[in-house]
Amino acid sequence: MISEASFIDLALRSWKANVDRAGTFFSALSQEELQREVAPGKNRLIYLWGHLAAINDRMVAILGFGERLHPELDAMFVLNSDKTVHLTVSAKELKHIWDEINEAVWMGFCKLSPSEWLEKHTAVSNDDFIREPHRNRFAVLLGRTAHLAYHFGQAVLAKQES
Repeated sequence: MISEASFIDLALRSWKANVDRAGTFFSALSQEELQREVAPGKNRLIYLWGHLAAINDRMVAILGFGERLHPELDAMFVLNSDKTVHLTVSAKELKHIWDEINEAVWMGFCKLSPSEWLEKHTAVSNDDFIREPHRNRFAVLLGRTAHLAYHFGQAVLAKQES
């Protein structure tokens, strides 16, 4: 019989593999490659990397691990479309931010027990959680892993098309 801990372990391994692959991929790109669009008129690779970093940073607060490390990323990579706001971070800075955020998220993950994964996240009210208990920390992990994999796939295809 498979325990709850086994499912959590599997999801965490998937998260870690995706974060590591994306980090390795994006940090190896040149400045020129980071300016490549995933499709004509669409997001640049540097925007996708920053977007993923900002979304991962949001997990720190949503999962109750503490305050976000880089809320300033939202204006550049979440709240506004690519090329509508000047990016104030370099690729080198973004790599450092990526590593810092994902280390903080991973450390938070490692502190949760199996039962804590099934507790509500901070973006859902107590009343809503009673009605919708699937809105828990584990669901955030699964959703954010899928989000990461989706954008990583876009980035890989954009690089291959060059």
